[in-house]
Amino acid sequence: MMTTTNLDSAIQARAEAWMRTPYDEETIKSVKQLFDSEQYTELTDSFYKDLEFGTGGLRGIMGVGTNRMNKYTIGRATQGLSNYLLKTYPGQEVKAAISYDSRNNSKAFARLVADVFSANGIKVYLFAELRPTPHLSFAVRHLQCQAGVMLTASHNPKEYNGYKAYWNDGGQLVPPHDKNVIKEVYAIEAPNEINFGPVAENITLLGKELDDAYLDAIAKLTLRPDVVSRQNDLKIVFSPIHGTGVTLVPPALQRWGFTNVHVVEAQATPDGNFPTVVYPNPEEEEAMSLAVQDGQRIGADVLFATDPDADRVGAATKNTQGEYQLLNGNQIGSLLVNYVLSAKKEQGDLRPDDYVVKTIVTTNLIAEIAKQYGVTYYDTLTGFKYIGELITGKDGQGRFLVGGEESYGYLVGELVRDKDAVVSAVFIAEMTAYYKDQGKSLFDALIDLYVQHGYYKEKLVSLTKTGKAGAEEIKAMMERLRSNPPQTLGGIDVAEIKDYERSESYNLKTGERSVINLPKSDVLQFITVDGDVISARPSGTEPKIKFYCSVKQPLANAADFEHMSQELEDRVDRIMKDIA
Repeated sequence: MMTTTNLDSAIQARAEAWMRTPYDEETIKSVKQLFDSEQYTELTDSFYKDLEFGTGGLRGIMGVGTNRMNKYTIGRATQGLSNYLLKTYPGQEVKAAISYDSRNNSKAFARLVADVFSANGIKVYLFAELRPTPHLSFAVRHLQCQAGVMLTASHNPKEYNGYKAYWNDGGQLVPPHDKNVIKEVYAIEAPNEINFGPVAENITLLGKELDDAYLDAIAKLTLRPDVVSRQNDLKIVFSPIHGTGVTLVPPALQRWGFTNVHVVEAQATPDGNFPTVVYPNPEEEEAMSLAVQDGQRIGADVLFATDPDADRVGAATKNTQGEYQLLNGNQIGSLLVNYVLSAKKEQGDLRPDDYVVKTIVTTNLIAEIAKQYGVTYYDTLTGFKYIGELITGKDGQGRFLVGGEESYGYLVGELVRDKDAVVSAVFIAEMTAYYKDQGKSLFDALIDLYVQHGYYKEKLVSLTKTGKAGAEEIKAMMERLRSNPPQTLGGIDVAEIKDYERSESYNLKTGERSVINLPKSDVLQFITVDGDVISARPSGTEPKIKFYCSVKQPLANAADFEHMSQELEDRVDRIMKDIA
């Protein structure tokens, strides 16, 4: 046994266990190298805990250790999921679909998951090539599977990979299934309890047939095919940012009738190193810079980009200065909700049971738009799995039209139970075509919304805190905000505090307390007397604490937009300095 005063004894014992059989030689060698080179911080971060399911499932840095993405943590998760599936569906044929993105090791990890499922007698549908996350959700539903797994870390840096687990509705695991699967995972104490040996006859490869089924279903969602026909040469620039979007977004646009689509060549090839960007995240201006360059060159009407697993999409259009501006997720979501509801109303197809969904940290402009059209809206916790859960729960008791979350995730229609960048991209294109048909840009349409409902300005500040020390720091920050909440923010009095972990809302002026009817979650919201909403929330999938700020002011006319924009920007900055 090795001895060191630089490592917690429990962590050392966990690490040393990975230096013996049944762990493979490569793993043993890698752990030994960490000890030999005295990388105690890395050993601590790799072994101080087990990877946990967050809002996006299992996600972490690739490498050896209980807190890393590797053969054994993925194998253990899949064995636990297998055990739970077999207990839940005794005596039945259990089926699971598996897909993967362009990240390093994603394909190998997907094959590993298929092997473990097949070894447990589960029938596996494995995508033969990389495909987007929403296509996996579609496959689960289309093939009537009981579960699905997507190997992706979404928009995280290249060092990460992840494991999104899905249930039979095509939505990510939610309570009680997520906790029950974790119990099964934790019950597995050694690698020899994992069935790694594949059973070939239990594995079926998926190809073009399922792509066609998905694309055909998407094509039927179009709301204004006449507009697309007139504007079929709409100039579109698309970047998959080295991810899966290249496989389905261009074909989907083509099926809708768009003929002038330019794919950013430098980012068209799937590559887990993401060589042209710092972060493969369309929320980042830097990640969209090559698309902007192409847009400037051809005079594009709209440009958009998808993250590696193509469940998120970002868009840019020309602003009032004639420059391409990246729209944030709240703006795109508001535009999509307004577009879908206005089209449905125009066509006489709004029903009393129609509804839209957003998350608690997403702009309330969406709620105002829903009210305008007499459509019910719902708030869910952060994480699209909760939107999917709500849609599934209301099955047959209403029609979901459109919804989304501020982190670039949207869904139109009920084909899947996850955010869908393929569907969203074609709707953004159709929406742009519709406004162009009226002589307007997407940005003009956004300003029109602000004039009608008030100018909503949002900003997200994320603080990264890595490793064990970072996790403890984030916890301490949330505890401070709970024990000593701010009474003013940016010079504006706080009127109400919502604590979703305690399921309680507290009015600072009246002392009145009320119950929040949502599952418990580590989120705090501070609402000022002016109606500004500031949310604090540790990320469920990244080592970050996030602060969301939304302020609102009436906008009399479009001419006041620039002045009001700066005024609200200053207000947001003052508020954020007080809380973040």
